[in-house]
Amino acid sequence: MVWTWVTVAAAAIWLCLRSVYERNIFTTDRYEVQSEKVKREHTFVFLTDLHDNCFGPGQRRLLAAVGRIRPDAVLIGGDMVVAREGAEVDKALFLIRELARRYPVFCGNGNHEYRMKRDRGRYGDTYDRYVKALTEAGVTYLSNEGALIDEEVRICGLDLAKRYYRHGAGIDMDAADIARRLGKADPDRYQILLAHFPKYQDAYGKWGADLTLSGHYHGGTVWLPGLGGLMTPQFEFFRKDCRGLHEKDGHTMIVGRGLGTHSVNLRLNNPSQLVVVKLVPRVS
Repeated sequence: MVWTWVTVAAAAIWLCLRSVYERNIFTTDRYEVQSEKVKREHTFVFLTDLHDNCFGPGQRRLLAAVGRIRPDAVLIGGDMVVAREGAEVDKALFLIRELARRYPVFCGNGNHEYRMKRDRGRYGDTYDRYVKALTEAGVTYLSNEGALIDEEVRICGLDLAKRYYRHGAGIDMDAADIARRLGKADPDRYQILLAHFPKYQDAYGKWGADLTLSGHYHGGTVWLPGLGGLMTPQFEFFRKDCRGLHEKDGHTMIVGRGLGTHSVNLRLNNPSQLVVVKLVPRVS
């Protein structure tokens, strides 16, 4: 019996230490996407769900990793901060400002940024100051807006209200809902959509997103081979689509595992992640 308890305690300690390790490292994972809409290669870095995490003094490990990739642009999918009273946004601001000094940066909202945007009675002007600081640094901030990355690629950032995230709400979304916020997708350019919540992949594709970049699920917290992610923030269990690349009806979604955690500060078999997207011409 004593050895049983010793084994259990040792396993628990190992799991805790492993989780700390996985929260403080990140892997660089590369995905290739083909399209007939582009005539040259494009390389993008996608960051999501930092949640105020820090990778070395001055975010130097993360900045160095992006520097080795030398992307054409950095795309940010939201939840770089944590919405709480007296929220601190300095870590996210520093990182994004440093990136904007070196690359074009396009930034969308996650549920945490959107919460600060909509509830100024609770969070004051934190969101406004955050967006102002980023736009002054040269970031293109996309809150239900679109912009051209270049002549071949357009990007839009979709805000999703709290009701779309609420567990058990049973709310559907269709392409018309997205069009009311963003207008029509660009059929002549490769259309990227920053949409933080992956749940509505069908609607994103029907709206016209060639590539949707999402996060939010944190890779399922604990990744169980053959079963999927243990748990999403909506308390959905064993989802296999809570990370990675997913193709459906000719449209692509990449769900990032994120760079931080929130509420459930746990990662197992699921380290933090920097995503690299290589967009290349389709070979006939």
